[in-house]
Amino acid sequence: MESSQRLRRKDLAPLSEQAVSFSSASHSITDFRSQVAEGAFEPIQPSRLRRKSDLTVSLPKFCLIIAHYCTPQGTPEHIRRSIETARSTLNGPKPPPVFTPKAEQMRKITRARDVEIDKRLHPKLRPVPSLLPPADEKEVDAILQKNGVISKYEREQVSHTDIRRLLPGTWLNDEIINFYGALMLGRSESNKENDKFPKAHYFSTFFWSKLEKDGYDKGRLAKWTKKFDLFSKDVVLIPVNHNNVHWTAAVINFKRKRIESYDSMGGCRPPVYAMLRHYLDAEHKNKKKKPFDFTDWTDHRVEDLPQQENAYDCGVFTCQFLQCVSRGEEAFNFSQQDIKYLRRRMIWEISHACLRDE
Repeated sequence: MESSQRLRRKDLAPLSEQAVSFSSASHSITDFRSQVAEGAFEPIQPSRLRRKSDLTVSLPKFCLIIAHYCTPQGTPEHIRRSIETARSTLNGPKPPPVFTPKAEQMRKITRARDVEIDKRLHPKLRPVPSLLPPADEKEVDAILQKNGVISKYEREQVSHTDIRRLLPGTWLNDEIINFYGALMLGRSESNKENDKFPKAHYFSTFFWSKLEKDGYDKGRLAKWTKKFDLFSKDVVLIPVNHNNVHWTAAVINFKRKRIESYDSMGGCRPPVYAMLRHYLDAEHKNKKKKPFDFTDWTDHRVEDLPQQENAYDCGVFTCQFLQCVSRGEEAFNFSQQDIKYLRRRMIWEISHACLRDE
């Protein structure tokens, strides 16, 4: 009978005042039960109970007040756990001290960072020797005395009249430059599995003359890349002849997204950039059936490029520019004073059909 009883307030005081008096005594349900036992609420006769739902319908506000003042935050158990958490935090390991360097330490750190940045911006260049090893020097002298064909490699060959153009004070011809370019291409092909060198392709000196004179379609330049995908390469090496009076080097650098031009006389070559962009777009339309995406591509020119100090060393500079790029080097380690050595080294390399690593 007690289980079916319904609670009703004895007086008509507001529920909130009764709840406050209740909560001031204690925030636990135990105190609520003690108030019930002391007669703070009186039962209603069972006959007035018609549905079980009457109990929940008649006490919504009172239940909300009880729920508010009897939350776990006010229980002794919650207080005990909070104290234990605070105590464990105080007794736990201390945080590591904040490192505050002194002025001298800060200077050392700054200097070390400056050195590291300088190394990245200006990588240490390999020194260029002044002479070949004595045995190789003698061999070069002997090669210059020979007649006939000096060397063959793939489809290229060099005769005694060609090789003698590497003597000081002489302008290089197509045969020397194309033979040297073929050696760069061969080295790239032989190392394509180990990524020691960039994946490079070399276009002969006749590529530029056809592109400049006839254009992509009339020059039938699509056939030049029939057996390979030009866009799979890292760099494309191109010697450029300007009106039969000057050699420069041009590079299509897919890896760095730029068209590069290297002129040992300091010239800026806007037509080179424009013509190679036109070639790339035409080649991409021919092979990939859509225009080439030039997003983020730039025209690259080096301000402190090694410069020639005469009118006849441009061919040697051009070969060495392309040689450095084909090796993946970011800077050029030679200058005009190294050209005499580089000419003799090229004689040895062409005669042996092998590029030296020095």
